[in-house]
Amino acid sequence: MARRPLPRILSSGSASITRSREIARTAADSATDVLHPLITIVRGLRLLAVSGRQKWVATPKERRGPKLFLAAACLLAVALVPYGPILALITVMGAAAWKGRERTPVKTGPDEAESTRLRALYEALVPYFSVADDPEPLFAHGGDWEKAFSGYAFDGDGRLTRLQVSYPAYFTDGEAAARARIEQLLHTKSGRGREYHFAWDEEANRLVMTVLGPLSTAIAAQRFVTAPGETVLGFTDPDAVRRTVPVRDGDTTVDAAPVVWRTGSRSTEPHLLAVGQPGSGTTTLIRSIALQALQQGDVLVVDGSGTGEYGALVGRTGVLAVESGLGGALATLEWAAHETERRLIFANRARQGGHPLPEDIKRPLWILLDRPGVLGHLAAADGRPDPQELLQVPLRHGRAAGVTVVLADQFDALETLGETLRTHTRARVVLGPASPEQVTAVLGAEPNTTPPAEVPAGRGYARLGTGPVLRLQVPATPDPYDEEASEGHRQAVLDVLPERPGDERPVAAAPQPDDASAAVDVHDDRDTAEVPVAVEAVPTGQLAKAKAALAEG
Repeated sequence: MARRPLPRILSSGSASITRSREIARTAADSATDVLHPLITIVRGLRLLAVSGRQKWVATPKERRGPKLFLAAACLLAVALVPYGPILALITVMGAAAWKGRERTPVKTGPDEAESTRLRALYEALVPYFSVADDPEPLFAHGGDWEKAFSGYAFDGDGRLTRLQVSYPAYFTDGEAAARARIEQLLHTKSGRGREYHFAWDEEANRLVMTVLGPLSTAIAAQRFVTAPGETVLGFTDPDAVRRTVPVRDGDTTVDAAPVVWRTGSRSTEPHLLAVGQPGSGTTTLIRSIALQALQQGDVLVVDGSGTGEYGALVGRTGVLAVESGLGGALATLEWAAHETERRLIFANRARQGGHPLPEDIKRPLWILLDRPGVLGHLAAADGRPDPQELLQVPLRHGRAAGVTVVLADQFDALETLGETLRTHTRARVVLGPASPEQVTAVLGAEPNTTPPAEVPAGRGYARLGTGPVLRLQVPATPDPYDEEASEGHRQAVLDVLPERPGDERPVAAAPQPDDASAAVDVHDDRDTAEVPVAVEAVPTGQLAKAKAALAEG
């Protein structure tokens, strides 16, 4: 039997229904476009009405009467003014249109990619923040990551820039090893190549991880805005210290956060020790300190490496000596020890007699030693005393006598440093690439930031006494005679250097050491030319006499 065809309405019904829906949708879109201004005004009137009602409810009852009277007076004034009602209607419509305009929707949560990243980070933390006996674990496989991550932020590339983690109370956050495991995991999962700061709040069981921006390397040597007795070691993060100073950063002037080291009779960290790898910037740090110290004091420089990095200081006003040879270094340090004792004696006499301190005692004296370990090896081979033994008096009594000692050496020479030096150098700096164990061994505490991917010269950590460990970037202070350095940085150092008293006169021949008014020679054990150094700042020629006596002995 032949199959009968379906009725027309059943065979073509689906097509007509689809066409009808398209027509209805097009008509609705057209109506929305035509009525869009009216919809916007109605939405704005509704929002204005809701806002007015909220303000009316929040108004105290005793103030509602005066407000009603003021509103009635305004309506009466509008009604009496020519074209007042029309202008009022136009104003209300304009306000409603502005209030009801379509705004860009505010992002209230992470997108799919960000949620996936947070989920993966949550799952990675489960083995560290969970135990089998926890009846209501905050961290569990397949759990809700929104309960554990109470705050987060992403950059334009979809990488985490801030994360706030709530962890269980039984987590051993008081142990450094446990914290280090969490920090290493977050560092790895959040992306390498950036520096992360970790703030542990043990009381609230909360960890905040933030991404730190790079410290500026364009700040060169300059006269910083500091008080007497303050030295800028470098610059750190703005939220790490409570102070900023105006500095020249390239071609602009910015407010930077300095790491200020305070010296003097009231300082709790009167001496400083800087440690780093070769080329890490310890010599740059000493040169920067010397330029700042010369503004108000006198400087003795002992260069154990003998590379001539401090040749630009020779003969400058306030520079008592620049030594690189063993004999001159021993004589210089011996004179510094006697000078410290002399200052103590005269200061004690002045206090007992009720007199002010003499001017030569109030003027600070800085002893800057670069690579003293090299001089110690040379002294041991030559049968002479270790230069560190001559530093015991300045280190122990330097704060009361206005004498400050700054030492810089490498990691491989830490074992040669004596107990007195380790005890009295409470201001510490670590520069260059270093493992967390090396940083902890020098500073006495672990840094709360991850090491940078690239370590420029002068980049490291600083800790003053028992304070926190701070990121540090030393101002660019190269040798101004180094042609490989930046021209702008070299000129900045020359602008800060004091003048030489005899620049306008020809340099005379090197005087003999037995002349009390002679200049101090700068030499080393190799065949180098002797450079005369002005001696105006050396008291009564004692430094030259000490060198001559040591040479004869």
